[in-house]
Amino acid sequence: MNGMNQYRILLVDDEPDLRQMVRRYLQAEGFDVADVADGESALAQLRKTTPDLILLDIGMPDMDGFTVLQEVRKTSEVPVIMLTARSEEIDRVMGLTMGADDYLTKPFSPRELVARIRAVLRRGRIDRSNVNERFEFQGLILDPTRRQVLVDSDEVDLSALEFDLLTALASAPGRVFTRAQLLERVWGWDYFGDERVVDVHIGNLRKAIRDDATDPRFIGTVRGVGYKFVSKNT
Repeated sequence: MNGMNQYRILLVDDEPDLRQMVRRYLQAEGFDVADVADGESALAQLRKTTPDLILLDIGMPDMDGFTVLQEVRKTSEVPVIMLTARSEEIDRVMGLTMGADDYLTKPFSPRELVARIRAVLRRGRIDRSNVNERFEFQGLILDPTRRQVLVDSDEVDLSALEFDLLTALASAPGRVFTRAQLLERVWGWDYFGDERVVDVHIGNLRKAIRDDATDPRFIGTVRGVGYKFVSKNT
């Protein structure tokens, strides 16, 4: 965030009318907005400055949003909300799997866009006073202060969202969290997107910590309800 307490938003979309509409609305809501029409320009902008959040269209010519997201994630964990005119679930799941924080299908209302942006930006979410302690389980060490995770003595690289999701589960071993409860704890109380984003990020998290969904060491699925942390403290 800059010195004037404005969040910086980078809007990447090849539709001039949409860029103008979104820019004007977000500026009226107090955001500092830069907008570009293509992926190359977005990556060039990111080399100059780091925004607080990126709004990234999927269906752009030359370099699509997925490719841009891949490049962004090589160097940055800046929050990304994907914008898409497509309704296919595969697009949404692909974006989330590649590291997007949320998605929004066009056409969308400006009010919904602002709500999603604020929810993602407020994703500091977990009550840190309850999770500053270092957790040690059978094969896993989680240090919230250092934001470090070790699995079988190997350091694991997690995204900010994956780390917070793991911390939420590990802070209450054995407790079953519904998807709605995890959304509230990790994404924010005012998040009102698709609950399936939880499933996608749980899948990413399991892969990162080498956990098998069919025989879990750490994260168990409670069918029809949600998830729980199954490992015991050492």
